[in-house]
Amino acid sequence: MYFSSNLKVLRKRKKRTQDDVAFALKVPRPTYSGYENGVSMPGIDTLIKLSDYYSVGIDALLRLNFLQMTESQLRLIESGNDAYIKGSNLRVLQSTVDNTNNENIELVNIKAKAGYTRGFADPDYIKVLPVFQLPFLSRDKKYRTFQISGDSMLPIPDGAYVTGEFIQNWYSLKDGDACIVLTLDEGIVFKCIENKLQTLGKLGVYSLNKEYDPYSIDASDIKEIWKFVNYISPEMPFVEDDNYLLHKEVANIKEKVDFIVKKIQEK
Repeated sequence: MYFSSNLKVLRKRKKRTQDDVAFALKVPRPTYSGYENGVSMPGIDTLIKLSDYYSVGIDALLRLNFLQMTESQLRLIESGNDAYIKGSNLRVLQSTVDNTNNENIELVNIKAKAGYTRGFADPDYIKVLPVFQLPFLSRDKKYRTFQISGDSMLPIPDGAYVTGEFIQNWYSLKDGDACIVLTLDEGIVFKCIENKLQTLGKLGVYSLNKEYDPYSIDASDIKEIWKFVNYISPEMPFVEDDNYLLHKEVANIKEKVDFIVKKIQEK
């Protein structure tokens, strides 16, 4: 149990003194000091007050080791979006950092996608994934890159590397957001979403390619959601819409007219 050390971590991050917290809880300072030193444990009423004060679930306070978490994991806990508060499958994300303590962007290529479905919550698995940095992305958010396959999200091509931002609170997603969704049954899918979580407990998903039918995923089946940020591909995206076809036809006509005019002038 990591209760005492977790209290110290949370208090110091909030820049509060033991007197500040004790006053808020309406307990003597030596009593609160005993909690942080592991000398005593609070009763259930005080435990609830501590949970409310730090906006952290009781189960998280007792069972998670905050000292071993990365910055983004701690921000997730402090925001109240940990696995024990929001009532969904939100959880503390396994992550890695570089030698300057900046969070890496882990790369899940096509070959690693099946393994990721089984190992996404295993820190030993996450540690062996290739990592890189994109300096133009915010350091205050957590990102991961997935290589997609298929043509369901054209014009984003098959084999593109799609980077997503880890979403802590799934209710914050908006209709039309493009997301990488991890489920244990379907694995990794890249789709646009219709957020039905609050009304139906489901996430509607659909492709940009109209040849693919939309469908829904139960919230209980979802393990992770990463909101689209950007993609990397050696292929140039191409959409043959009506304007493009008209422009192409006009260009062809102009080329033929120029050719005829040139021939007339040569006579």
